[in-house]
Amino acid sequence: MELSYVYILRCSDGTYYTGVASNLEKRLVDHQMGEDPKSYTAKRRPVELVWYSEFSDITIAISKEKQIKNWSKFKKEALIAGRYSDLPNLAKKKFN
Repeated sequence: MELSYVYILRCSDGTYYTGVASNLEKRLVDHQMGEDPKSYTAKRRPVELVWYSEFSDITIAISKEKQIKNWSKFKKEALIAGRYSDLPNLAKKKFN
C-alpha cells in the first residue's frame, strides 16, 4: 500500500498552495528548489509545510486536494490550526 499525501504550503507572500504527492519529502524539496519555474510556488519561495494528511487511496487524496483548493483562505487557516468545528461555518456561500 503506497501512501499519498495532501499538503498545504504557506508561501512567502502569505498565500497557500495545496497539492498532492506520493513522496512528500521529495515534493517539498522540489517546491523549495523551484524545480518548475512556471509553478505557483517558484516565485513565492521560501515555502513552509503547514499541514498534511495521509491517504491510502490516491483517488481520495486527489478529491480532497481539489476540495481544499476551492476553500477560502480563512477555511484553510482553520484546517491548519486544527479548528475542525469551524470548517462547516466557513463554507463559501452566496446569499441573494
